[in-house]
Amino acid sequence: MKRFLSPLKYISGILLIMFFACDDDYATVETDIEGITNFNTDSIKFPVVSFNRKLGPVQTNNLSSNLMGIYNDPIYGQTTGSVVTQIVPTSFGFNFPEDIAVDSVILTIPYYAKNIGADAEGTPLYELDSLFGDEPVSLTIYQNNYFLRDFDPDSNLSEAQKYYSNSNQTINFDNFIGELLYENDEFLPNDQQIVINDEETIAPSLRVHLNNGNEFWDNLFFFNTPNAGSQPEISNQNNFKDYFRGLYFKIEEAMTGNGHMMMMNFSQGNVIVYYSWVIETTIDENGDPLEIKDDSFIRMNFTGNRLNILENDPTNTVIADADANADPIDGDQSLYLKGGEGSMAVIDLFNGTFEDPETGTGVPALEYFKSKKDSWLINEANLTLYVDQNQVNGEEPNRVMLIDLENNVPIVDYFFDGTTNNANPSLSKSFYSKILERDSNDEGVKYKFRLTEHLNNILLRDSTNVKLGVYVSTNVNEIQQATALEYDDTDTHSGSVMSPRGTVLYGSNSNVPDNKKVKFELYYTEPDK
Repeated sequence: MKRFLSPLKYISGILLIMFFACDDDYATVETDIEGITNFNTDSIKFPVVSFNRKLGPVQTNNLSSNLMGIYNDPIYGQTTGSVVTQIVPTSFGFNFPEDIAVDSVILTIPYYAKNIGADAEGTPLYELDSLFGDEPVSLTIYQNNYFLRDFDPDSNLSEAQKYYSNSNQTINFDNFIGELLYENDEFLPNDQQIVINDEETIAPSLRVHLNNGNEFWDNLFFFNTPNAGSQPEISNQNNFKDYFRGLYFKIEEAMTGNGHMMMMNFSQGNVIVYYSWVIETTIDENGDPLEIKDDSFIRMNFTGNRLNILENDPTNTVIADADANADPIDGDQSLYLKGGEGSMAVIDLFNGTFEDPETGTGVPALEYFKSKKDSWLINEANLTLYVDQNQVNGEEPNRVMLIDLENNVPIVDYFFDGTTNNANPSLSKSFYSKILERDSNDEGVKYKFRLTEHLNNILLRDSTNVKLGVYVSTNVNEIQQATALEYDDTDTHSGSVMSPRGTVLYGSNSNVPDNKKVKFELYYTEPDK
């Protein structure tokens, strides 16, 4: 239905839309239309082709967080996440006293958890975030003996070294295992706060003793050897990273259950080596020798290189088959999105059959769109993708991302969106990319993107109509590029690498019901003829 507006009402309406943007209203005021008294508004659907692309191994070093555990997806099978990381003392220039010995070594890695109140005694209560599954896994922590270099020797050391999700196939860290430092065949994260002492508590964390006899740690820091603190191996960061090459968090299936996967906040974790020495020996009240000790500690943080190993079930061929059968001409019937070493969908706007609504003849859709440069004001442009609940069995990701594949960044509407929320990323950028709409049974219905500024760039600024990529995301604020090893023209981003979940969407193939096909729709205003 068409609607006619006076200039005053039109301008007022635009301002209201700008200040009170919602799901159905989004606008821009850039236009060359001047001196026109009456306008009409309408919408148009343009063709779009969508097809699958397998990502293969993806870059996983130096992510802000890491996945650790086992995730069983009803469509994509099992994914196992292990971590290899360097740890480095926070300072050097050690000046150790004589006759010292390690008392304990404690590793702490915070979980992502939010405070949800307190119990009757005032004890804080927490809810774990980014936890997928609730059954145990087998966790072992080893000394890693493989050196994680900073620079790529194939680039004459001019580029940073990249490590990929398939590193256990190319390196196989199992062949570089050192001392066993911790093992738990039934590891499951706990949502309780941790009491350190009478005065100190911390939020839920992986907090364990790294034990292999304290002699291992004594020897690591050359305790009880002459001039221990001046040993070259522990004199600076580079030497130390080559000397003690870090830890290997190896995940395997537990004896029972389907496991769990969890996001771990390694960047805020540490390993603390507590040590002491005798400063005086006296006699106690019973006449026995009594040693008076002093103590100190060495703090090591998870700085330096850190990578995720993501091993997919090799018997599950859903992604491989979808990639092999991808149809970039007519589009695919189903779009398979999976995080980590998974898959994404390619979106080709304006591709496909299009009938000129004015003449009824077939014309190139992009040319028709560009012919409207001097007459259309784009009020809103949307891309809508529908969840295929016939294939999805719940646990769909709440967010997906739309990426400009030529420049490997989110489309421009992402950066125009001022709803950034760092405290609760699931609500961030909610104008550009709507949170998954669910029905009354909590099943996913559709994802919706706004393309308004992206389309304005094509129409008004002659930008290239680049192909777009749709990825799942665990955090839409995480947009750091991550290389997809098998492609020169496709990268992914850190938010997708860190997402274990997947989903299936309807594609654009002619076999898809019209009410489920990928929908590319534009709302515009033009002068009344």
